[in-house]
Amino acid sequence: MTTSTVTAPARSAARPQAGTPGPRGLRRRLARWGFVAPAVVFMLLFFGYPLVRNVVMSFQHYTPKTFFTGEAPFNGTDNWSNVFRDALFGKALWHTLVFTAGSLLGQFCIGLGLAVFFSRRFPLGGVLRSLILLPWLVPMVVSGIVWRRILDQDTGVLNTFLDTIGLDGHTPWLTSPHMALLSVIVVNIWIGIPFNMVILYGGLQEIPQELYEAASLDGASAWRTFRSVTLPMLKPVVTVVLVLGFMSTVKILDLILALTDGGPADATQTLGTLTYQNSFVQLDFGAGAVVGNVLILISAVFAVFYLRANRTEGK
Repeated sequence: MTTSTVTAPARSAARPQAGTPGPRGLRRRLARWGFVAPAVVFMLLFFGYPLVRNVVMSFQHYTPKTFFTGEAPFNGTDNWSNVFRDALFGKALWHTLVFTAGSLLGQFCIGLGLAVFFSRRFPLGGVLRSLILLPWLVPMVVSGIVWRRILDQDTGVLNTFLDTIGLDGHTPWLTSPHMALLSVIVVNIWIGIPFNMVILYGGLQEIPQELYEAASLDGASAWRTFRSVTLPMLKPVVTVVLVLGFMSTVKILDLILALTDGGPADATQTLGTLTYQNSFVQLDFGAGAVVGNVLILISAVFAVFYLRANRTEGK
C-alpha cells in the first residue's frame, strides 16, 4: 500500500509581504499625489507665501525705497506698537464690528423674508426673483458710485424725492459723521440681500413638505411652524450663509472707498480701508501689514469657533 504525499507549493520569495505596497499600490499613491499636487502648489504660492510675507513685513521698516534697494531692516515690534497706540485703529476696529454685524443682520433677515415669500408659487415669481439678483451681479464699485449719486445731499435722487413729498430733503447721508456709517451699512445690505435670498431659498426647497403638513394637523400657527420646523431645518444653510457673509463683509474695501473714502472725519474708516490708507496713501507698508494681519487673525478666530461648533453638533 503506497502513500502519496502532496506538497503545497512554496510561496514565492518575490511576493511582497503584508503591509508592503506593491508596484500597483505605489502607482495609486503617486496618482493621488499627482491630483493633489497642483492644488497644494497653488495654495502655497498664492496664499501661503503672501501670508508669510505679510507677517514678516509687519516686523520690517518697509518703505518705497525698499522696492529699489531691497533693504527692509527689522524694527522689532515698532510697527505693532505704533498701530495699536493710534486712536484711529481703535475707531476702525469698532466701525468694522458695527459694519459687519449690521450688514449681516440686515442681509440675513431681509433675505430670509424674501426667501420665504418666494417659496410660494405665484405669477411672475421667477421674474421677480431674477430682478432681485441684479444688485448682486453689478460690480461693487459700480454700485458704490451709483449709490453715491443717489445719496448726494444736494442733487441726490433720494433727497429730491423726500423734498417732493414734503419731508426733509437735505439730509447729509454721506457727509455727516453721524449718518455716513449707517448709510454705508444700508447700501451693503442692499448688495448682499440677493445672495442670502438665493442660498436660503434653496435650503427651503429641501425641507420635506410632510413636516409642514404634520404641523398643520397639530394646529400650529404660522409663526410656530416657522420657529419649530423651518428654522431648525435651515440651520446648516444659515451657518453657511453667515460664515460666507462674515468673510466677505469684514474685509470690504471697494464699496467704502467708492461711497465715502473712509470719511467724513474717519467716520467710516474700517480695518480694510485703514490697511489701504497706511499702505498706498501714507506708504507705510509695515503699518498696513500689521492691520492686515489683525484682519486675518479676526477671520481665523471666527473660523476656529465655527469649526468647533460644527464638530460639537456632529457629535
